[in-house]
Amino acid sequence: MNLRTDLAMEDHALWRRSAKRQTKLSGVRAREETEGGVKITSVEILDEEGERALGKPRGTYVTLECMPAHEPAAFAAQSALLSRHIRALLPVGAHVLVAGLGNEAVTPDAVGPEALRNLIVTRHLKRTMPEVFAPFSTVSAIAPGVLGTTGMESAELLAAAVRQIQPDAVIAVDAVASCEPERLCAAVQLSTAGITPGSGVGNARAAIDRTTLGVPVLAIGVPTVMDLG
Repeated sequence: MNLRTDLAMEDHALWRRSAKRQTKLSGVRAREETEGGVKITSVEILDEEGERALGKPRGTYVTLECMPAHEPAAFAAQSALLSRHIRALLPVGAHVLVAGLGNEAVTPDAVGPEALRNLIVTRHLKRTMPEVFAPFSTVSAIAPGVLGTTGMESAELLAAAVRQIQPDAVIAVDAVASCEPERLCAAVQLSTAGITPGSGVGNARAAIDRTTLGVPVLAIGVPTVMDLG
């Protein structure tokens, strides 16, 4: 069975499982650790050989698997851990454009637009009240929608926004696919390789990455779908 996943850690596990391989995969570096009850798996795809083996572009992929956090303190701890890993993959002090990808009218695809509802946007405030908002990073946001409702690729709209406001980096938040049900809505993948909107549901659009936008792209993917075919 050909299992489809957007998570590099799952691709790496499937590669090893396919022939009961225990040897190190050339072109790929992987490690696991646990912190505060959160399993953290890092997969670095280093070259073309690694790209061919896992079917993903080179870059760093960090997946955090979070247990259900019913207590406010546990949720805050997991959020802080995720925040630390996000900061480690972004330029220091960067002006960031956050893109909430997906269709807000379709629940499994609404992760990106919903993420923007809890975002503190500061670009305009830092311009008008620089002293008050000096401790904050410069953050802009955009929800580009989907091709079926806008007639434009998300990558096209983001490229135009990047040219206009010239951020140092883009954070693209989107729903992704997993091949393991226990990771649905319970894991987060951070990737420096960018993202291809729609790939999780087999409707891949133009890639959103450093090549297409001209600035570093950090993709944040939350698995909300899986292929049962």
